[in-house]
Amino acid sequence: MWPEEFSFILDAAEEVSLDSPARDREDGSHSEAIHRRALKVRMTQADYERIWPLAEARYRLQGRFPGKAITLIVNNPHYSQWHPADGGTVESVSDSGRAYSTRYVVAHFLLDDVRETVEA
Repeated sequence: MWPEEFSFILDAAEEVSLDSPARDREDGSHSEAIHRRALKVRMTQADYERIWPLAEARYRLQGRFPGKAITLIVNNPHYSQWHPADGGTVESVSDSGRAYSTRYVVAHFLLDDVRETVEA
């Protein structure tokens, strides 16, 4: 199960399609076409660093996405064009008047249906 403490990260997730045609690689091998559903999330750099250890593992979801599972893409070569990317910086001023910056990261989670076998 996706840890409840990180459920807020998926609150503003956008459902997208990851599509890439088959192509020949530099080493002469052939890559398969990619057509996968995913969640695109913009989160703070600090939140990304907290969930990074959960990468490349599959987690079941509840709440907004019942019956679904996600896998955070961070370094899988098949999905390199969707690896985490710079999500920009937001400049703010605290209540005390001090300026600060918040860095953001855009990351993708593969989105799958959960299939369970049921005994009859």
